[in-house]
Amino acid sequence: MFKIDCVPRSSSSGRSLHRRDFLACGVAGMAGLSLPQLLHAQEESALRGIKTSRKRVILFWLNGGPSHMDTYDMKPAAPSQYRGIWKPIPTNVLGISVSELFPLQAKCMDRISIIRSLHHNTADHRPAAHLMLTSYAAGGNERNFQGANPCIGAVVSKVMQTRTKDLPAYVSIPVAQSIDLRPGYFGGSYLGNQHNPFETDSDPNNDNDNVSGINITKNLSIKDLSDRSKLLSILDHARRDVEQRGRFETMNRFQQQAFAMLTSPAAREAFDLSRVSQATRERYGRHTWGQSALLAGRLAEAGVTFTTVLLDDWDQHFDLEEAMKQHLPKVDQLLSALFTDLWDKGLSDEVLVVVCGEFSRTPWMNDGRNVANGEVMGAPGRHHWANSMFCLMGGGGIKGGRIVGATDRLGESPITPGITPADIHHTIYHCLGIDEKIRFVDHGGRPTPIADRGRVLKELF
Repeated sequence: MFKIDCVPRSSSSGRSLHRRDFLACGVAGMAGLSLPQLLHAQEESALRGIKTSRKRVILFWLNGGPSHMDTYDMKPAAPSQYRGIWKPIPTNVLGISVSELFPLQAKCMDRISIIRSLHHNTADHRPAAHLMLTSYAAGGNERNFQGANPCIGAVVSKVMQTRTKDLPAYVSIPVAQSIDLRPGYFGGSYLGNQHNPFETDSDPNNDNDNVSGINITKNLSIKDLSDRSKLLSILDHARRDVEQRGRFETMNRFQQQAFAMLTSPAAREAFDLSRVSQATRERYGRHTWGQSALLAGRLAEAGVTFTTVLLDDWDQHFDLEEAMKQHLPKVDQLLSALFTDLWDKGLSDEVLVVVCGEFSRTPWMNDGRNVANGEVMGAPGRHHWANSMFCLMGGGGIKGGRIVGATDRLGESPITPGITPADIHHTIYHCLGIDEKIRFVDHGGRPTPIADRGRVLKELF
């Protein structure tokens, strides 16, 4: 039977068409477990008392590496070079303080927990991002472009599938990007490209922009979708256009789903922020980050299982103060609004929110000079640091108002047992009811666990 997925739309950036724009007909090969094998694995998990839940995840990815010392693990008693520019303020949880640039989160800290002893000691962007997003070390260095393992979102897409036929299981807002790589380490790797995220590829703060890949072009109506000859003509033109660019991919994952997204009022409504009150939009912040968070919350409410939100530009080697003045109030606003909405809508136990980047920044501030030649590059900043970093978690069964782990008085390293990226993955899988013993066959033909060795952070439950 002939199936259409969607009609390509040219990107505003002029890039060639991607699979989210044109989803090809045909059947893509399935990597790893077949459906019967997957169902058997789920049955075995159920026998061990592991039940798949209906929970969803929103991951805020702070691309570039945010500083723990200026956000959630401040050291006011440390020397001035370490303690940074801002003062800590108390929260509504006794004993927990955060940056003075987080006054809104301070009022809802009882819904959020902070992991302060996270570390992995990998201070190169790409290997660190691979480690945080897949739980596995990639090896290599900054030149390691390829993801050796699937992102946690891709694993969730594979294991849990979509919760509703009209929406993807795995969405990235506005794009899936890790250290200039797209989808980079957010991709499906050996699970197959069909488990790459659906990228909205648009600015949700732009009232005149729409989600790429699910919009019906002005030359194509719903009626046209049932016209086989017209569809064949459109598909043929799109296929030639894509093949000429050398980017043709078969994407079985979205075949029936994309048609549903085109024609389902419920699916289109979930992506349509024009239906949201202006007061709500203002509460999240009328900027790309705020509206991305608002959209992520709507998609989770509608049934999207795993959503990533890109919050870019955290690589502040220099001029840290100015960047943080721009970034931190936005993060404060959007997280406060999202947690408020989840609680008000009765979704506090259904949606898990995770906030992290690939690593942190040095506990000490530099003098704004290039280390190699002493050239003044700007105002002081912080370089790469992975010996201590933070991760925020809240909702989805996680208890709020808790601190997991601690760092030393200078914020340089954990003084409690360190938390690893794999521990974060095991904890997320635990929330979702996914058995960490499930294995998939990697590119080398080896059965590989969905997460590297780690533990569930029981302290959060």
